[in-house]
Amino acid sequence: MRRFLICCVVALSLVAGTARAGELREIELKDGSVISGEVVSLSNGIYTIKSDTLGTLKVEESKVKVIRLKSLPQSPGAAQSSTGGDVQSLQHRMMSDQEILGLIQSLQNDPEFKKLLEDPEIMKAVSAGDIAALSANPKFMKLLSNPTVQEIQKKVK
Repeated sequence: MRRFLICCVVALSLVAGTARAGELREIELKDGSVISGEVVSLSNGIYTIKSDTLGTLKVEESKVKVIRLKSLPQSPGAAQSSTGGDVQSLQHRMMSDQEILGLIQSLQNDPEFKKLLEDPEIMKAVSAGDIAALSANPKFMKLLSNPTVQEIQKKVK
């Protein structure tokens, strides 16, 4: 159940990440090049990426190998929480699988999912990786029965 909740957190954060500004990503292309920037949008199979060094770019989804959150330097001795590690691991796995990514992107059109993205309490808990707060939220728990979310969870196992 915990892994399923984390899977939902990752799906929410990925969808929110394409809609929220300010999160730096590393976009690795299939040709081996890496773009550092903010994913502004994904529309009709085209990513719009804002890079400090390259300006605003349009990149076809088919040319993208993986998109990762850009690692921030950790202070010496800082330990990553197991939940944070779980989320990063799942996020990397989900972003690397085009089929899962397609399912996640389809959630952007789901009215119930959109309502969750607009709920500040849920998004605060998602950003913090607060599984306990999400588990206690009936709106988030209803997400677990969403057929697309269940399909994502099956593919992640």
